Amino acid sequence: MENERSKVEVAVVGAGIIGLAIAWRLAAEGREVLLIDAETCPLPASAGNAGTIAAYNNAPVGSPGVLRSLPHLLTHADSPFTMRWAGLPALTPWLLRFLRECLPARARANAAALASLLHDSLEAWHELADATGTADLLRRNGALYVFPSEAAFAGAAWPREQRAAAGIRQQIVGPREITALEPALQAPTGPGIFFPEATHIVEPAELLRRLRLAVTSAGVRLVTGRVDRLERGAPSILLAGPGLAVEADRVVIAAGAWSRTLARQAGDAVPLDTERGYHVEYALATPPFSRPVCPIQFGVYVTPMAGRLRAAGTVELGGLARPPDPRRPALLDRAARSLLPDLPPPTSHWMGFRPSLPDSLPVIGRARGEPRVVHAFGHGHLGLTLAAVTARHVADLLSDREPAAVLRAFSPQRF
Repeated sequence: MENERSKVEVAVVGAGIIGLAIAWRLAAEGREVLLIDAETCPLPASAGNAGTIAAYNNAPVGSPGVLRSLPHLLTHADSPFTMRWAGLPALTPWLLRFLRECLPARARANAAALASLLHDSLEAWHELADATGTADLLRRNGALYVFPSEAAFAGAAWPREQRAAAGIRQQIVGPREITALEPALQAPTGPGIFFPEATHIVEPAELLRRLRLAVTSAGVRLVTGRVDRLERGAPSILLAGPGLAVEADRVVIAAGAWSRTLARQAGDAVPLDTERGYHVEYALATPPFSRPVCPIQFGVYVTPMAGRLRAAGTVELGGLARPPDPRRPALLDRAARSLLPDLPPPTSHWMGFRPSLPDSLPVIGRARGEPRVVHAFGHGHLGLTLAAVTARHVADLLSDREPAAVLRAFSPQRF
């Protein structure tokens, strides 16, 4: 902990996957970097996720189909998209914005924007993995969506159309091809979609551990502390919290679900809220799948990892303070058993917080009121996927290089 005021060229607030990727990139460019880790939970969203680098997933959460089915989704406990009703008053502004983003023209624009950011995400990840000694944790075996029926497949035409419009590779496969890809899968009853270029992580927590080692080896100073105050002044920006005081020439806000207060202090009222995600795990010496498989009706990925299988996903709008809902792990267990009925009992379960905006687009850009501050948060379901390419863009912004046109859609000034 920084008990005395220290000075640094760039302070990165947040040491999840986004903050780590940014810190490594800046250090590789020769910058003096301080990385501040709040340690808000023992297993953050960066480690508890489904482990998918989903460069194919340009469909925003808000879509015309979600708009049509939202009343059903929000009122059924087994829905992959639900909310804690006690939090409705606080969530109402976010929900109203979300409903607007579900309208066809807005949803198409958001899908196109995501596709533009996703375009180089896999290549950026391989560059990062090669440079940080983490390439052995990546598996490029593809990913598979499975549908329970032809009717369910037909009902999911909209995201398929958005992927096609973006030139994303997707192969429609029948039950026989699904079985050839994953022989252990319960006999499929409908078609599927195979994404041949998809990559997954076999040990997300180990990825974080090695990235922390890589950034400190590159000269990044890592400190533990909570930043709850950002003061804009001359010549430096002050970051402060209990036992922490740091003066920085430049600041990157990459604190995930905890970024909203700091963004506001930097001049941006960003409608950031939280989608709570869950996972359950099954101890299996040899996981029966070779790639992530998603039973689409559950909105869950079942991913093979080192010595275990992880079922992860769903959306729960519930904020940061409320306890986990025990019904969500049970839903994940049912999703996994729809694919593999003979699974053993789960050995662990987890809940984490996705930082999410109503339009499903992250905030990447300079703060409106303070150009020395760069935002890099709100990646929702794509934090792992977009970490490395976000780091590239942040480095460009901090170096005052001409930002790519793709960043206009992600500016905090869109709100």
